[in-house]
Amino acid sequence: MQDHIKQSGDFTTNGQIVRLSGAAVLVGAVCAVIAIALLKAIYLVTNIAFFHRLSFQYATPTANHLGAYMTLPPILGAVIIGLIARFGTEKIRGHGIPEAIEAMLVNGSRVHPKVAFWKPISAAISIGSGGPFGAEGPIIMTGGSFGSLLGQWLHTSSMERRILLVAGAAGGMSATFSAPVSSVLFAVELLVFEFKPRSLVPIALASSVADVIRIAWIGPGPIFPMPSLHTIPYTGYGASVGLGFVGSLAAIVLTRAIYGMEDMFRKLPLHWMWWPSLGAVAIGLGGVVCPRALGVGYDTIAAVLNARLSIDTVLTLLVVKALIWVIALGSGTSGGILAPILMIGGCLGESLGVAMHAPHPELWALLGMSAVFSGVTRTPFTSVIFPIELTHNFGALLPLLVTSCIATGTSAYILRRSILTERIARRGLHLTREYSVDPLEMHVVREIVSRSDIQVSAQVPVGHLAKLILESHADLPAWIELIDTSGHFIGAISSTATLRSAKRDPNRSVEACMERIVDMRADLPVKRVLDFMIREDLEWIRVIDHEQPIGFVSVQQLLKLRERYLLEEHHRQRTFSLPWFQRTVGEGSTASDA
Repeated sequence: MQDHIKQSGDFTTNGQIVRLSGAAVLVGAVCAVIAIALLKAIYLVTNIAFFHRLSFQYATPTANHLGAYMTLPPILGAVIIGLIARFGTEKIRGHGIPEAIEAMLVNGSRVHPKVAFWKPISAAISIGSGGPFGAEGPIIMTGGSFGSLLGQWLHTSSMERRILLVAGAAGGMSATFSAPVSSVLFAVELLVFEFKPRSLVPIALASSVADVIRIAWIGPGPIFPMPSLHTIPYTGYGASVGLGFVGSLAAIVLTRAIYGMEDMFRKLPLHWMWWPSLGAVAIGLGGVVCPRALGVGYDTIAAVLNARLSIDTVLTLLVVKALIWVIALGSGTSGGILAPILMIGGCLGESLGVAMHAPHPELWALLGMSAVFSGVTRTPFTSVIFPIELTHNFGALLPLLVTSCIATGTSAYILRRSILTERIARRGLHLTREYSVDPLEMHVVREIVSRSDIQVSAQVPVGHLAKLILESHADLPAWIELIDTSGHFIGAISSTATLRSAKRDPNRSVEACMERIVDMRADLPVKRVLDFMIREDLEWIRVIDHEQPIGFVSVQQLLKLRERYLLEEHHRQRTFSLPWFQRTVGEGSTASDA
């Protein structure tokens, strides 16, 4: 039986990684095409809605001349989205990432083909008609849908489908932003729920292939070029600390506002298909006040990062974008959150930089983007690399690291759930994003093998042994060791199993009542052995070393290791003290008692 468990190593990698990598290359290529096609579809809808022309060329609502009639395209688009959600699939509602996570946790990483079809269409209509969203969320969901559908077509497990789904999501994000590294980090920190080569390699390949195709199609270079910051002044590091706190607080306010708005819409005496239309009224009015707040806003983000906007425009954009984004997202329409977060964070950072008379407001804008992004998503490493890949501003690495970590820590300390996980939690699903090495992987069976204090002959009738157990005035022994006529250990039986067997047939030998004997090597990891015992429904296994039985291990003993690590997590003590400190402790006590 021990041959069923492979010899352990640093990683649990097998031929599965080759198959998944090959599939991920295809997923990445298709996701690049999906991303480019969706962006073109958004431009088409924008041209039709705001400029009354048929064109796939880049267009933004900023330069429209509709005046007060600017309120009409968002409302019309929202009505269409409500109809699609009502009669197509409700899964198009939202920004895509929580839906992708839910598909992995609940549906075995299976996404319905309807979602793959309707999500990009609804997103193109929503964003193209002025919705204050980014294209990345729908692209992530659509790319993930393709990965899931490919996994469903192939002969794959739920975990393999999850990897392909996340590979599609990473490919979509990479093709949208030309940010292959941060797309992989985002997938690992938020979506895949593990850090293993079997998932990391396929996801990285999908992201890389998607970016290569994007570069070949659109061209190289950063999506938001800005002045290079080769030398960061000391004030910049102070700004990184301050913006880390301020950005995280802004992220907390935005998160609570969005779900507060969602709760308000739920109380309305209207079917949810009409909620996006109500939200679109706010979008239209916001567009009249500040047209730059509409659409994906990539050109506006670039303007903020280059300090090309007046402070009045930046402040107006900050307030209007935040308000209409919160209202629209709370109404349940379709669109992404990453681009709005970048715009809000950039405006917040630049506003503070101008208020502080900073010499480089561009740096403050970049740090603000990272701070709010990190506070909202709780993905610290993505929040460091993402702004760098968007701007190719590698000189800002250190302040971005400081800002991101402070924002993540503050947000995680104050707010239980993020924008990306609160919706999942409200649907009754518990989600944890903390990853650590399983303590059972760090020990081998030899460390916990045991022998019972009570030994009996394996040929004793089980009824006789049960009688001895019941007549014993001591506590019932958990396990009883069985020996042969030569006194050699052959196995074990629990007191519970003994009493149960005695009721059925008291004359059977104890050996006949014992579970089948399964031998495991003493050098096997505890985690692998526990998994095997659960799979085979075993209460104990016999441990052998150099082909000789040396004892047994029960499931209870294996789980005791977890109790040890819980104690290490919470038990505090002083294990080091200084002589001068020990003398300062009050009379009759020691430093270790203090």
